[in-house]
Amino acid sequence: QVKLVESGGGLVQTGGSLRLSCAASGHTFSDSAMGWFRQAPGKEREFVGGVIWSTGRTLYADSVKGRFTISRDSVKKTLYLQMNSLKPEDSAVYYCAAKPYVTYIPSFEYEYDWWGQGTQVTVSS
Repeated sequence: QVKLVESGGGLVQTGGSLRLSCAASGHTFSDSAMGWFRQAPGKEREFVGGVIWSTGRTLYADSVKGRFTISRDSVKKTLYLQMNSLKPEDSAVYYCAAKPYVTYIPSFEYEYDWWGQGTQVTVSS
């Protein structure tokens, strides 16, 4: 059974940093793409970025490019989202997701098969 568990969310001031983690289990993930999404109250879930697990190739939404960095630790089977220069508009519940057996990075919610429960990030102004 695949399990994705996010952690690392919290309250931070504008301009601060947070690192989210997503511990993955139940699958090799070496054949997968993994993504980060976020959902603010009253808004649709949006793509933040993703990574091809085997190669480390990444893709980011324009809104976070240059501020957020995705990485992974294959030994720990953990995905990370380093968030710097945070803004109030980054406040949301952040989710990690996985899509097996692909060589591209999906950017739409419906493309992913497995999801974590989410972790809240709040950026105060």
